[in-house]
Amino acid sequence: MKPYLKIDVVSDVVCPWCYIGKRRLEKAVEQLKDKYTFDIHYLPFQLAPETPVEGESNKERLVAKFGSEERYYQLLRQVSGVAAGEGLNFDLENQQIAPNTHRLHRVVLFAQQQGKQLELVEALFKAYFEDSINLANDQEVIRLAESVGLLASDVQAILQSDAGTAEIDQLLYQNRLMGISGVPYYIINDKYAISGAQPTDLFLEALPEIAAKAPMQAPAQGEACDVETGIC
Repeated sequence: MKPYLKIDVVSDVVCPWCYIGKRRLEKAVEQLKDKYTFDIHYLPFQLAPETPVEGESNKERLVAKFGSEERYYQLLRQVSGVAAGEGLNFDLENQQIAPNTHRLHRVVLFAQQQGKQLELVEALFKAYFEDSINLANDQEVIRLAESVGLLASDVQAILQSDAGTAEIDQLLYQNRLMGISGVPYYIINDKYAISGAQPTDLFLEALPEIAAKAPMQAPAQGEACDVETGIC
């Protein structure tokens, strides 16, 4: 049996470095997959929890954050250049709306329960950073969720209720207790952490070392019954 590596990725949907870090981690996993069994999950973080539910102007928010329009465009060019080096085609100048991501994290949590979390996280990142999709629009979120195999009715019900709110709030609180103040943040085998969108080479070096220092047992995949469906 191959050594087991559990990786919890703390990230936010509107964090460009989280998308860049996702690609860098994936490149490392692709090179190491024959030697290790990977179990990757995404945990919520909110860069701007005060964002209204209907979203707000992305440009206005970032200009205010960075201090000037000149600085805004400078940083957009910089991060887009780094993203291009990872094969990502950022189009941030055309992304008009910054959403409140709490509701998106609730859908991502549901996707995890359905075994579709990684697919939905990828779809949301691409939609926001490359396709300039308004993720404050329920119908756009439902369309993206459908594209990865989730039922539109289930996602609509989540967006129109408070389903998953308590769970996401608890996860956000736990991350604050851990002192996580920036993302992406990687927690490996529940013991070691890597902060920031580190280069692929760092993951290639660090993950085998962590697997040797903090080995974990992969969860058993035996027969089970589904308590909700009654299927055994």
